[in-house]
Amino acid sequence: MRILQRFVPGLVVSAMAVLLSTPGPATAADEATAGNGATYYISLGDSLASGYQPDVDKDTRLAYTDRLYAQLKQRDPGLKHIRLGCTGETTESLIKGGTCRYPGATSQLDAALKAMARHHGKVAYVTLSVGANDIQACVTPAGTLDGTCLNNASQTMGRNLARITGALHQAGTKNTQFSGSTYYNPFLATWLLGDAGQKAAKESAPLIKEGDKAIAQVYGATGFKVADVAGAFSSDDFGTLVDMPGVGKVPANVAKICQLTWACTPKKDPHPNADGHKVIASAFAATLSMKSAAPGRNTNPGADASPSPVPASDTGANSPTANGDLAETGASSSTPLIAGAGLAVVVAGTAALYFGRRRRTAGQS
Repeated sequence: MRILQRFVPGLVVSAMAVLLSTPGPATAADEATAGNGATYYISLGDSLASGYQPDVDKDTRLAYTDRLYAQLKQRDPGLKHIRLGCTGETTESLIKGGTCRYPGATSQLDAALKAMARHHGKVAYVTLSVGANDIQACVTPAGTLDGTCLNNASQTMGRNLARITGALHQAGTKNTQFSGSTYYNPFLATWLLGDAGQKAAKESAPLIKEGDKAIAQVYGATGFKVADVAGAFSSDDFGTLVDMPGVGKVPANVAKICQLTWACTPKKDPHPNADGHKVIASAFAATLSMKSAAPGRNTNPGADASPSPVPASDTGANSPTANGDLAETGASSSTPLIAGAGLAVVVAGTAALYFGRRRRTAGQS
């Protein structure tokens, strides 16, 4: 519990220190007239945003970002998706780069800010899911946690997240909607391992909740709405029992994690499956008003005289390519999703289930 006491307050305090020095968002007087051009949805984040699936060991079009885009496009046919998610991204690499390549930009954040400047006044939506991979460096080969490393990581993560969200919000306009997500708790899958696993699952819940609370506070302070992914996955519901085929009665949160992720499969991978991405997309959609950022509607959806650094094609595959159409992430089974900041204080034996793999070099299949 000492680690928890240092970790969560550190995340919030370090984030607030950055917020105090972060300029406010652009005013209406600074906004460019959007005219009749296309409007844009920019998605940023880690493997959730890029749609990584362990069964095919690559990013896919199943991502919540793709599903959310489809919903948003129904209201705004001229909407285009600038898809920047990068499997293995941390809050630090999102700022500095080094995990994925973005043509004409140094990092995922730089690519987003350049796209927002190029399409100023036309960016309707910005979504973000990042922070899960930050504590990976603090896990030893044996699956234990380095407390000193963890404490430092929590401080850095708070500052980085505040810097990311602050910069994005400042680059937007009054018509831009921002939303960031909390994380679900894949450690609930250990419930199926017997008494020890059930104890670990119960102990993980308040820690994940505290981590998500800290992340949500940073989002709120920088003008982001919070997509309650943890709530959508019923992460805290141990009280409701449901029948799980082949297992018997289990808590609702355990059933959900098995239903919506790969955590209960032989792969023991915490990434969401296709159904999980649908649920995450709905959580984001609930925070967004389905309105276009531009006063006028796009009369030529296929036209884009000002291409962004890494735009996603409306008709082409959304998986990473080397031709500059999308960020090149490569096939990565390495850094799997880590379920939120609070995960850092879960017992080491449980952590070993999800931290055991090392990331491949970007672009290596």
